[in-house]
Amino acid sequence: MNMTMDMMKGAMSSSAMPMQGMDPAMLQECMEALSACMQACIMCADADAGEGMGRCAALCANCGDVCDTMMRMMLRVNGWDMQVMSSMMQSTVMMMRACSAECEMHAEMSEHCRMCAMACDQAVVAMEKMMGSMSGAMPMA
Repeated sequence: MNMTMDMMKGAMSSSAMPMQGMDPAMLQECMEALSACMQACIMCADADAGEGMGRCAALCANCGDVCDTMMRMMLRVNGWDMQVMSSMMQSTVMMMRACSAECEMHAEMSEHCRMCAMACDQAVVAMEKMMGSMSGAMPMA
């Protein structure tokens, strides 16, 4: 486990959790999927740029940035505003779906695009799972 995940675990195990009913393990799973997606997107964007696939490279770079921002927001558990988090999570899912769709078009000829599409799809599943669990979570006062 890397240092970021260790720090997140420590923060979530304390009284810093912003909502009752939020599952810390689910949050960690989501962040790990986002991290894998971000890394795959960065690698794909770099490879695509060298192959002249500008649209794919741009979508991957943007998706990596959005995933990174989403993870940083999730780490700031004391600053969660549920409307903002919900909106950002929905936007992140939309970005990952767009990136996956673009990379999927190149997946047969490009291993990095195949891996990127797969990482995006896995992160979408984790994010949607977490979003579903949050609908029952109540903000703490």
